[in-house]
Amino acid sequence: MRLVFWAGFWVFLADQASKYLVVHWMNLREVGSIDVMPPLLNLRMAWNYGINFGLFSGDSDSTRWILIGIAIMIVAFVLYWLRKEEFGKIGLISAGILIGGALGNIIDRILYGAVADFLNMSCCGFSNPFSFNVADIAIFAGALGMVIFAGDSKEDPKTEI
Repeated sequence: MRLVFWAGFWVFLADQASKYLVVHWMNLREVGSIDVMPPLLNLRMAWNYGINFGLFSGDSDSTRWILIGIAIMIVAFVLYWLRKEEFGKIGLISAGILIGGALGNIIDRILYGAVADFLNMSCCGFSNPFSFNVADIAIFAGALGMVIFAGDSKEDPKTEI
């Protein structure tokens, strides 16, 4: 579980530090957008009151607290899954990454009432209208890693019959 903790801790720290840097220090909430390496990487401020791509968004207190509750239940489920199934090192890191990302977005909802999204990437003539953040990347990568590496422990499968 130490591996899960440290992976989650560093992702959470990176997420919150990047949000502080971009939202407050670079003042993206006032500026609105900053072109970094157009069109590949741009900073576009977006307050996400819902889940991915703004689904179930509503600028209400009840929606915010429901989404915080769902995120907490997801973290609890991941911790439960870790206890029930064997994960190798990469699976444990994946779980930590997912948990760190989820906690980062929970803190956003508590502090701002919405998730601070700011990364925007476009390519090859496609203009992406959506923004995301470090926590979103971590949640996606962590969930994918957990699914791929579930049951991927160091134990010899021949001993399990």
